[in-house]
Amino acid sequence: MSPRARSAIVRIAIAVVVLGGIVWWLRGRGENKSSASAPAESGGQGARGGGGGGGDRVVAVQVATAERKDMPIWLEGLGTVTAFQQVTVHPQVDGRLDKVVFTEGQPVKKGDLLAQIDPRPFYVQLHQAQGALARDKAQLDAAKRQYERYKTLHAQNLVAQQQVDELAGNVGGLEGAVKIDMSQVENAQLQLDYAQVKAPIDGVTGVRQVDAGNVIKASDPNGLVVITAIDPAAVLFTVPQDRLSGVSAALARGEVPVEVWNRDNTQKLADGKLTVLDNQINQATATLRLKALAANPNRTLWPNAFVKARMLLETRKDALAIPAVAIQRGPQGSYVYVVGADKTAEMRPVKVGLLTGDRAVIESGLEGGEQIVVEGQNQIRPGGKVEPAKPAKAGSGSGSSVGTREHAKGSGGVSP
Repeated sequence: MSPRARSAIVRIAIAVVVLGGIVWWLRGRGENKSSASAPAESGGQGARGGGGGGGDRVVAVQVATAERKDMPIWLEGLGTVTAFQQVTVHPQVDGRLDKVVFTEGQPVKKGDLLAQIDPRPFYVQLHQAQGALARDKAQLDAAKRQYERYKTLHAQNLVAQQQVDELAGNVGGLEGAVKIDMSQVENAQLQLDYAQVKAPIDGVTGVRQVDAGNVIKASDPNGLVVITAIDPAAVLFTVPQDRLSGVSAALARGEVPVEVWNRDNTQKLADGKLTVLDNQINQATATLRLKALAANPNRTLWPNAFVKARMLLETRKDALAIPAVAIQRGPQGSYVYVVGADKTAEMRPVKVGLLTGDRAVIESGLEGGEQIVVEGQNQIRPGGKVEPAKPAKAGSGSGSSVGTREHAKGSGGVSP
C-alpha cells in the first residue's frame, strides 16, 4: 500500500472517531434534560391540581375584620403660626427717654410701665394750666357776686338794665374761660400720663429699639419695642379649593375643632377652633386660606413657625371601615380578598368612599364582620386555600391618628 493511501485511511479513521464522540455527547445531554423536566412537570401538575392527588397549596395570611364604627373625617393643611395681635409701641409725646423698665423677651400685661420720658416739661404745662384755671375761677366768682348785686339794684330801679346785661355777659365769658382752663389742665395731665410709656396689650416684648438717654419723638418710625400677643395664637393654613363646600358645611353646623401638629406629625402642639374662612381663593395656587385660634399658655406655638393643622370636617356614623392596606387595584377597579368560612380566598370588588389615614371607608361590596386579607395578597389567588392569622381590628395598623388626612373620594389622591 502506498504512503498516500495509508494517510487517507488514517484521516478517515480519525473522522469516524470524532463523529462518534459528538453523537455520544449529544445523546447524553438529551437524556439529562428529560430526567430534569419530569419532576418539574409533575410538580406543576400538583400545584395546578383541581382535584388530583396533590391538592391546593395553603398560604398563610394576615387578616382583619371589617367593622362598623363612627369615623372622624379630618382635613389637613400646611400653615404657619401668626401673632394673634402685634403692636409697635411708639411714644405719644416728645422728650428725653429717662429709663427703660422692661426686659427684652419679658411677658407684660396691658397697662404695665415700659419706659419713662422726662416728665418735668409736662409738670410745667400742668401747673400753668392749673394757675390759669384758678385765676379765671376767682374772676368768675367775683363777676357772679357783682351780677347778683346789680340784679338787686335793678329791681329797686337804681341801675339800668343795660348794666345788668353787661355783667351777665361777663359772667358767661368767664364761665367759658374756666371750661377752657379745665381742658388745658386735662390736656397737661394727659401729656404727663403719656410720658409713662405703657403696654397697650398683653404679650411678650421683643428687641428694644431705643436706649435710655436718647431724645425720642412720637413720629419715630421704629418705636420703642414690638409687643406680640401669643396666647391665644393664630394659625393660618391652606386647603385645596375643592374642599370649600365641605368646610362651609362644617362651619354651618357649628364649631369646627382644629388640631395643630408639628411639621413631622409626631407631636400635637395645641387644640383650637376654626374662626375665619377667607373671602377669596388664591388663583395662583388654587387654595383657600383658613384661620384658627388655639390656646397657647405654654408657648408651644411661636409666630412664623411652620405647622400642620388638622380640621375635623365631620364624623360619619356607622361607617364600614377596613385597613387601607387591604385595598388592591386591578383593571376592573378596587377589590379586596375576603376569607370565607371554608378558608378560601374570594376576590370581592368594593367601592371605596374615602381613605383617611390608614383606614378606608367602604360604601359597597363588604359587610360588617367579614374577614379580609391585609397581608400576603400577592401569594394567593381567587378560590385558593389560606390560613388566617389572628384577626386584627380594622384601622389598627398604626395605632395613632397622627398624620390622618382625607383623600379625594374614589380618586386615591391625598389632599394637602
